[in-house]
Amino acid sequence: MGIIHDPIPHFEFRVPVLVVGAGACGLTAALAAHDEGREVLVLERDSRPWGSTSMSLGAVCAVNSTEQRRHGIVDDVETFVADVLRKTEGRADARLAALVGRESGATLDWLADTHRVPLLLDFKWTGLGHSHPRLHIPPGRNGEELLALLQNACGRAGIEIMTDARVADLYADQSGRVHGVRIERPDGSEELLGCDALVLATCGFGGNHAMIARHIPEMANAKYFGHEGNQGDGILWGSALGADLVDMTAYQGLGTLADPQQVVVPHPLMIEGGFLTNVRGERFTHELANISGMCVPVLEQPQGLAWVVFDDRRHRTALEHSVEQRQLVEVGAVRRADDWSELERLCSVPAGSFAGENAAIDQARAAGKPDRFGRDFAGLEPLAAPYCAVRVTGALFHTQGGLRVDDTARVVRTDGTLLPNLFAGGGAAQSISGPAVTGYLPAVGLAMAITLGRVAGRHAAKL
Repeated sequence: MGIIHDPIPHFEFRVPVLVVGAGACGLTAALAAHDEGREVLVLERDSRPWGSTSMSLGAVCAVNSTEQRRHGIVDDVETFVADVLRKTEGRADARLAALVGRESGATLDWLADTHRVPLLLDFKWTGLGHSHPRLHIPPGRNGEELLALLQNACGRAGIEIMTDARVADLYADQSGRVHGVRIERPDGSEELLGCDALVLATCGFGGNHAMIARHIPEMANAKYFGHEGNQGDGILWGSALGADLVDMTAYQGLGTLADPQQVVVPHPLMIEGGFLTNVRGERFTHELANISGMCVPVLEQPQGLAWVVFDDRRHRTALEHSVEQRQLVEVGAVRRADDWSELERLCSVPAGSFAGENAAIDQARAAGKPDRFGRDFAGLEPLAAPYCAVRVTGALFHTQGGLRVDDTARVVRTDGTLLPNLFAGGGAAQSISGPAVTGYLPAVGLAMAITLGRVAGRHAAKL
């Protein structure tokens, strides 16, 4: 896999805009290019579109959307940028954050109004770094539905998605202009396809163990809960063409992957009053201080394991809204007991440990003060019997670094000049999470995918 400079073949078939990757970014880019009147083709390596979008909650953070205004929420770009810089300790790209702030709400409105892809404002994830409710989720509250909605939109538009089409090489001249790609098929055959502009929507490099070891060594031995196809292809191609790589040390790593069942425990269980302990039954962190970086403190615990502790009322509420919660029940991950002592026995933690931590939380709540970790449980109902717990571990979910892009999603070289016709979005492009795991705001991943996807598709079509 690489860049072929010589010879550049004659391409019998060409398209104005070629998109590599059929996730949220690629399909949004294709819709945007199509709306500009350009023929577009999407190449997907797998036999069907799947990837990181389908494995996600399907949530997109957006600013100044019709959905926000419908609920009376006044949001603006300046507040969003301030939130991003606060979460990243001033280390994120403020220019890119402003672009996402300007474009994200309009992008969701366009998807809903033009392409029948509805994303509804969600209030369960309010806060956690966002000053206003910004998370927009498909009606079914999962990424599979979001991807299906985008695929259906492409189908209605007549956009072709070519599956089982692994891009092996790019053909580019010495100026860095991409002229086409070489595609490998499962039967060993290959095809050559020319293009006028190329959009890289190949996601990040979470499945590339060598790249993880190089850029994020602290997660080199952690579980990876993501699509194994995320090999960093787009990032590697861009780098080979001289692109600048930004914030390659950034990632999202959750601490609530059920062990050993490999299902994500829904975060509203903790947001609404649950808590985390280690295998000794001891709380060890503020559970909401950095949800997207919770893998770090969890993996630091004995055996790299923890317990998510909640109650049956919250469990039943989650069952109504969360596919993951239903999956946890189906695979037997949820342990349930009528009192603390029985739950402690089921979880093999010291007698009185869960009960003691819960009592400390109740005491802080009654006193109107944050607990010893600085978490404030005010306004949250105390846990009440029956009680529940799920054993979890930390895992890498997706990377946040990638190719530097400008305000048109065009890829930028290390010297600051632009590559002639190469665009990138989603996990292939830089994000706004800064250089560390502590900087990820909820739903920024899909916001970068969909927002930069539209920007890239629109400008690739105009090139």
